Amino acid sequence: MIAVARLAILVGILGLIPFLTAIVLLFTMSQNTLDLLHYFYIYSAGILAFMAGIYWPLAMQLDNRCYPLSPLMTMLLSQLFFLSAGIGLLLSPAGQVALYTLAYLGLYVVDARWMRAYWPEWYLRLRLGLTSVVVVCQIVAGLVLFS
Repeated sequence: MIAVARLAILVGILGLIPFLTAIVLLFTMSQNTLDLLHYFYIYSAGILAFMAGIYWPLAMQLDNRCYPLSPLMTMLLSQLFFLSAGIGLLLSPAGQVALYTLAYLGLYVVDARWMRAYWPEWYLRLRLGLTSVVVVCQIVAGLVLFS
């Protein structure tokens, strides 16, 4: 049976493939750039919403404790990131660049600063690596858009 950490690492790395593939295609395709960016941001929204969903079961386990975040704040953060994912799909590509870059950074900051006590150390290292790649992809997509 595969360990949870190994499975999470595998799934996390596989989840980067669409981000990285889109960036490579942005540089190799001269046509359909806006269509490709559209799909890139749909995937970005889906992953952001998925990652935001992790706070709900955690909030239910917190019960009445308020350290480091109350259950209410944890659920509100989940909704903030989830709504950001959906709202981002309604924005122009320029707005999407900014929103998704900041949302992925914000999600990591919440995990690393306020939720650190709830995650195993390997998870935070994994999240730092995955978030770094995703944020770079968001920035590169923005640079392609504005070039």
